[in-house]
Amino acid sequence: MSAKLERLSQSLREVFGDHIRSLVLDRGELTIEVPASEYLRICRRLRDHAELHFEQLIDISGVDYSTYGNAPWAGKRFASVAHLTSVKHNQRLRVRVFAEEDAFPVVDSVAEVWPSANWYERESFDLYGILYSGHPDLRRILTDYGFVGHPFRKDFPVSGHVEMRYDPEQGRVVYQPVTIEPRENTPRIVREENYGDVGHG
Repeated sequence: MSAKLERLSQSLREVFGDHIRSLVLDRGELTIEVPASEYLRICRRLRDHAELHFEQLIDISGVDYSTYGNAPWAGKRFASVAHLTSVKHNQRLRVRVFAEEDAFPVVDSVAEVWPSANWYERESFDLYGILYSGHPDLRRILTDYGFVGHPFRKDFPVSGHVEMRYDPEQGRVVYQPVTIEPRENTPRIVREENYGDVGHG
């Protein structure tokens, strides 16, 4: 671990103590996991504390851990992951928070801390169904108003639930159940004759 990351790890432990559930350094990147009940308070301190000063939010993404590494996941299913930068200290940090309930995943919005979170949280809500409590305008951002489900969830069907088409008789776009038959595509391997033989290009 570099001296810089060691100092950051130490500062995080001193500032937050037991409120950090885990602190992991992997591939030169530091990730902390925090409880949902402390998420907003911790984010404010990450921004405002002089030794941390993470004044810039780079990204927020949702994660569905229903399976992980091709195996069942034992913990909570949905997480929101924020990537932060301290321009002042030239440091980066990943903050992960799990929603307490899988059936109705909710975490606090950090849009009041970093205004750029607004669109990222809307995207996470749209694609994963994670609700951000306190968000100023939590609406779908990529899918249509009548869209059913959340397409980045691992249990979302590949062909979706509904399809839309223009109905000339009604003079408008209509939604109907998907009519595409599910199928499995098997890739076809095409090789030249004598492929791999010694003496042939």
